[in-house]
Amino acid sequence: MPRPIRASIDLEALRHNYLVSKHRAGSARAFAVVKANAYGHGLDRAIRALAPVADGFALLDLAEARQLRAAGVTAPIALLEGFFEPADLADIVALGLTPAIHSEAQLAMLERARPEGAIDVLLKINSGMNRLGFTADRFGAALARLRAMPWVRGITLMTHFARADDEVGIGAQLATFKAITAGLDLPVSLANSAALLRFPEAVGQIARPGIMLYGGSPMPDLHGADELGLRPVMTLTSEIIGVQEIAAGERVGYGGTFEASGPTRVGVVACGYADGYPRHAPTGTPILVGGRRTRTLGRVSMDMLVCDLSHLEDAGVGSPVTLWGDGLPADEVATAAGTISYELFCALAPRVPVSVRGESAGAA
Repeated sequence: MPRPIRASIDLEALRHNYLVSKHRAGSARAFAVVKANAYGHGLDRAIRALAPVADGFALLDLAEARQLRAAGVTAPIALLEGFFEPADLADIVALGLTPAIHSEAQLAMLERARPEGAIDVLLKINSGMNRLGFTADRFGAALARLRAMPWVRGITLMTHFARADDEVGIGAQLATFKAITAGLDLPVSLANSAALLRFPEAVGQIARPGIMLYGGSPMPDLHGADELGLRPVMTLTSEIIGVQEIAAGERVGYGGTFEASGPTRVGVVACGYADGYPRHAPTGTPILVGGRRTRTLGRVSMDMLVCDLSHLEDAGVGSPVTLWGDGLPADEVATAAGTISYELFCALAPRVPVSVRGESAGAA
C-alpha cells in the first residue's frame, strides 16, 4: 500500500474561480496567471480547466509558454518578466507571446535583435513597488523607443500594486500611474487578484488574477475565500498512522517544543515538510481529523507531524486527515504558520501523489 498522503486538484473549482475573476473584471479581459506550475497545481491541469474559458494567460518562462501552445492554446500569453537574452525573441515571435519590457537592457536587446515578425509588448511602469519597471523620469524615453521600432505592433501599459491586499490600498500607486500615463490613449493592465476584488476603478483593459484562481484569498485578514465566492482547488489529505498516549510533563517531537499539561492522546500523521507542509507551523496550527477540527503539536518533521486527539475518542490509525483544502481553508493554515497560501500551494512536493477531480470542467 502506498503512503497515504495525497493531493486532490479540483478542476471544476479552478474553472469556477476563474469565472468569478472574469465577472469581477467586467468588460476587461482576464489573463489567468499560471506561473510557478500554476501555483503548484500543475500547469497541464490548469490548461485543461482554463483553456476553454480564459481570455489569456500570464506566466514567466518560454518553456511554460511552449507547453500552452503545444496544448492548443491560441489565446494571448503574457511573459511577466519579459525575455532574458536576444535569442529569446525568435521564440517569442514564433509562439506569438507578449513580453513585458521593464528595463533598459530589454529595450536595447529588442532594438538590436530586430526580430522577423511583429510583437505586442507590455511596457511596465514602476509606480512605487520598486521591483521592475520604468520610473516617471525614464518612462517617456522608453515609450518613444518602443514606438520607433517597426516590429513592435501594440503597446499595453502595466504596473503592479504592492499593497492592494491591505489597508493602505492602491491610491498612491494608481495616482502615480495616471500621472505618468496622462494623455496617452493606450490599453492598460493593472489589477492583480487583490485589486480586482477590491478596487474596480483599477481593472483597466487586462486584469491578471492569480491566487484567487486557486481558491486562496489575496487578503485573508480582510476577506476569506468563502466570503469572496471562491472554492478550494487543492486539498491535501493523509491519515493517522500511529497513536501515542502521553502523560503530563511529557514532550513531543524534535526539540520537545510541546509539553503536555495533562494526559494527551497524540496522533501521528503521514505528512511532513518533505511533502510541502511548512516546517515552521507551530503548535496549534489547525488540522481536521475525521472531519473534526483539532491542532498540531510540536515541530513538523520531514515525514510526519503530530496532532491532538484528546477530544477525538473515535480517531485512530487510518482516520482521514485534511491538512488544507475542503473544510479547512489553506489561508487559515498559512496564517497560523506565519506564511501565505501561495507558499503552501507552490511547496507541494513532487513525491505527493496527485489525483484530479472535475475533468469534465475543462471540456470544450
